Amino acid sequence: MNWLLVVAGAAVGAPLRYLTDRAARARLGHAFPWGTLAVNTAGSFLLGLLTGVASAQVHLLLGTGLCGALTTYSTFSYETLRLYEGGTRGRAVLNVAASLAAGLGAVWLGVRAAGPL
Repeated sequence: MNWLLVVAGAAVGAPLRYLTDRAARARLGHAFPWGTLAVNTAGSFLLGLLTGVASAQVHLLLGTGLCGALTTYSTFSYETLRLYEGGTRGRAVLNVAASLAAGLGAVWLGVRAAGPL
């Protein structure tokens, strides 16, 4: 029955990613993938927060299910390639650097917020 926890989390995470991306594009335009950066950063923070403090069931629901569907490496990769091939190589490099820095910083903050492991 653990798979139901993953399904339930994913049922929330996937639409949340879609709606976040749409809101970011409506507000900030299409020149940079702000929505993907936002969901990947938020998911990294939540995974860091869950590390060491969440039960196995909560981790399946929120970590594997919600964060697994919310965050997206494939979309990040595709959007970076689109920026690069579209002639905005600087934005492509910025997307990689910002995503890596924000993701690592967010997971670190999440772990710190959760307390000692």
